[in-house]
Amino acid sequence: MNAPGPIDAHAVLLVDDEAQACKWFARRYGDEFTVLTASGMEEALAVLAARGSEVAVLMTDYRMPRHTGVDLLAAASGSHPHVVRVLMSAYADKDVALQAVNLGRVEHILEKPLDEPLTRQVLRQALATARQRAHERALGERRAAMLRETLGFLAHEVRTPLATVSGYLAALRDRASGGDAATGAPLPDAAPGDTLRMIEAAQRRAEYAQSLVTSFVNTAREAYRPDSQASLTAGDLVRAALHDYPFEPGERDRLHTALDADFPVPARQRDLLYLVLCTLIKNALQAQRGQAQPTPRIELALCRTPRPSLRVIDNGPGLPAELKDRLTLQPVASGSGGTGMGLLFCRRVMTSIGGDIAVGDTEGGGATVTLLFPETRPVEVSP
Repeated sequence: MNAPGPIDAHAVLLVDDEAQACKWFARRYGDEFTVLTASGMEEALAVLAARGSEVAVLMTDYRMPRHTGVDLLAAASGSHPHVVRVLMSAYADKDVALQAVNLGRVEHILEKPLDEPLTRQVLRQALATARQRAHERALGERRAAMLRETLGFLAHEVRTPLATVSGYLAALRDRASGGDAATGAPLPDAAPGDTLRMIEAAQRRAEYAQSLVTSFVNTAREAYRPDSQASLTAGDLVRAALHDYPFEPGERDRLHTALDADFPVPARQRDLLYLVLCTLIKNALQAQRGQAQPTPRIELALCRTPRPSLRVIDNGPGLPAELKDRLTLQPVASGSGGTGMGLLFCRRVMTSIGGDIAVGDTEGGGATVTLLFPETRPVEVSP
């Protein structure tokens, strides 16, 4: 199937086997509309194949050699669904034309000879309809693409905590059996509380993996529903991430927040934005792995000016200069153990809501990743 026409599809394609009729129509209506012409079904389909993204309205005579106008409109409806289909017919063909309307192959019918005011009105309405269809179709394809990307990224993100859970369970099984299942060698006695710590760590990761899957299911469920009216702020996202992220012992203490400058964010994209923020927290923690000095610190800060933004600031080793301009545009592994897909995914989520993402240096060392949101009115934050 052809790609959807762009939202600015604007042309009227007139199909008539009488060359003089095509010339007359182009002169009469060319002052208001972009007019393309074709002499029959084959030529019209060729024009659609070459310039279908420009065509908003397909207007054809009913009686033509070899194929009728209804045949043409039926063929076009499958390959170019955004195009509005208009049939011209003489009075004698009226019953046949009305039947075509009832079958859904024709959306408007104009009787010949054409009434100019009525024809202009129909064409204006058809152009508006075509643009709305193209917009909705493009939006649907963007949503589908985002869901596909989210599913792929989600699968990657879920594997890590589940692999950790599997490792802890294997260790607990070996301890319970009194030896290493692979070698048969006895395991040293666990330190006091070691078993409980493994169980708690495995539980945290299992719950986190479950939250990611739930987020994706919610995103898929909401993708084609009307826009949600529920309110959501950037501060809500930060608090949810801090509550649900599976921090290792001591990691949560590194994180500090500055949430006074709170602002609304798209509630409909709550789950994708949650995944974005968790990804940035994970990246910052990985960058500080093994760091003793300076004391590892991560700040989550909200700003309203110059535009609403959420910054994730760490004092880790920072990013190599040669990677900064590429991190959000293509998969680039930074050397901290990831695949390089994280920031690329984050940027695609942000641009899908009219925002963006920026990567820079932190003063004194480290990295700052800024999520830039669309302009919104400020919200009052309760004391």
